Amino acid sequence: MENATIVNNKLSLYTNNILIVDDTPDNLRLLSKTLIQEGYQVRCAVNGSMALLTIEAKIPDIILLDINLPDIDGFEICQRLKKSELTKDIPIIFVSAIDEVFDKVRAFKLGAVDYISKPFQIPEVLSRVNNQIKLQTLRKQLIQKNRLLELEISNRIAAEAEICQLNLELEQKIVNRTSRLRAEITVRKQAQQQLEYLAWHDSLTGLPNRLWLIKKLTEILLLTHKDKSYQFATILLDCHRFKIINDSLGRQAGDKLLTMITERLNSQITNPNILLTHFGEDKFALVIKKIQSQNCPTHLVKQIQQCLSPAFILEHREIFISFNLGIVIADHQYTKPENIFRDAELAIHKAKNSSSYDYKFFDTTLQNNALEILEIETDLHIALQRQEFYLNYQPIICLSSGKIKGFETLVRWNHPKKGFISPIKFIPIAEQTNLILPLGMWVLQQACQQIRIWQDYLNTQSQDFTISVNISAKQFEQEDFIEQLDSIILATGINIKYLKLELTETLLMNNAAVAERVFNQLKARQIQLAIDDFGTGYSSLSYLDRFPVNTLKIDRSFVSRLNEKNQASTIVKATLDLAHNLGFDVVAEGVETEQ
Repeated sequence: MENATIVNNKLSLYTNNILIVDDTPDNLRLLSKTLIQEGYQVRCAVNGSMALLTIEAKIPDIILLDINLPDIDGFEICQRLKKSELTKDIPIIFVSAIDEVFDKVRAFKLGAVDYISKPFQIPEVLSRVNNQIKLQTLRKQLIQKNRLLELEISNRIAAEAEICQLNLELEQKIVNRTSRLRAEITVRKQAQQQLEYLAWHDSLTGLPNRLWLIKKLTEILLLTHKDKSYQFATILLDCHRFKIINDSLGRQAGDKLLTMITERLNSQITNPNILLTHFGEDKFALVIKKIQSQNCPTHLVKQIQQCLSPAFILEHREIFISFNLGIVIADHQYTKPENIFRDAELAIHKAKNSSSYDYKFFDTTLQNNALEILEIETDLHIALQRQEFYLNYQPIICLSSGKIKGFETLVRWNHPKKGFISPIKFIPIAEQTNLILPLGMWVLQQACQQIRIWQDYLNTQSQDFTISVNISAKQFEQEDFIEQLDSIILATGINIKYLKLELTETLLMNNAAVAERVFNQLKARQIQLAIDDFGTGYSSLSYLDRFPVNTLKIDRSFVSRLNEKNQASTIVKATLDLAHNLGFDVVAEGVETEQ
């Protein structure tokens, strides 16, 4: 009801003016429509230059600012506004798809009052905008009250010159007036304390927020530089799958769960040497201000695991949460809190990929690995532009005749400075960054061009000769995959009987509905299909009957162990019998000897 009252007063007395700066029209339309419905005046700008001109024409009460803009980025706009006396007090909320801790810290250092990650939730945006409007209103009220107080005090000083001429009644009036002034000052101080509390604490959990944590870590880092032996620990706790709770039960349920987690953590943190903060969204941070060994954070992590493992009762449901923790042992080698956050995030990522522990300590190898991945990602972008990739064609030999029945297309990368880079390194990174899409289409196009070169010769030699091309799951799931494939086939003019597409069985298991639709389209085009790495995933025999497959490829992990005394030979024999009975061809990977 308090929020509704504020909005009604706002509409009756003054309509707050909000400027939205975003180069995405859909975001502008959604935000402006929502805020207009809430009773705000809304202006929009699609780039930095337009935003600055709009601000110059009329100062807004609050700005929702994207970071990635086509001309001037959001950080520079914020910096310019904070340098101007006219605009330095405008609250700026960054709304961005960039979710890195470094960028958020930078935003707050530049003077932003809040940071909303995309994709945003409308209730969250409204809550944060209303909160900042309320804070801005309180600031204006404080400024007005300060001016009134200054005027009153000035009048009082002027009146003191005549006070000796006044009678006791006048002196009593002055005493009463002074009392009222003191009451107003007390109210102002309380309002200031409330503002400071809101600035340093999370309104939902009541815990100190990330800004407070940055300030506290800065203070502790000063101690480490005075005493080189001083060490402290920072533990970052990341709750898993929190978005599922918000999506299924609603954001209010998610907020309630956060408060319940906070209560449990608070019940365990009784040592004044340990600080607990809400790091943001579904993350918490703990700081052990001074440690003697790694046993201190390990013991605390064990406590947290025991504390959070029982079910939470939420809307008459038992909810279990899983989480990972990243631990950083910090000393004088650290100079900035954001470096600690970065390393804690790396440790969390390592813990997520670990099958044995929910927590990991940071070590320098994690950062080195992250830097290597970042370098490869950057080099991949450049390599695609410079066409540093090339294809090798691995022959597929018929065991009965000894003749070549086809080739498998293998993409290779010859870096101009680093030399040959193994696909084991760059293919997973290409998958993670979606660079596999342009790379995969380049491979497919190059392979089809090679088929066209060989096609006339193949027409006279062999009718069952094929060139196999691996298709990634992300390529396969693209809505326009078939259209792209048709375009390449048409452009190269190949006979499609020579083209075979290879897909992993994991793709079929995870995307059965999509796979069936695309497989039927490929079948209609008479394009041959192979299942790669057969037997290495969670195999299901049902899809062999469901999908129009031509070839099964037995993974090299089975083939390489055929000479050993194990079950590999039995599995391979069973696969061969299964494939032949179903009318499939079989290709064995990694055959290197006659035996």
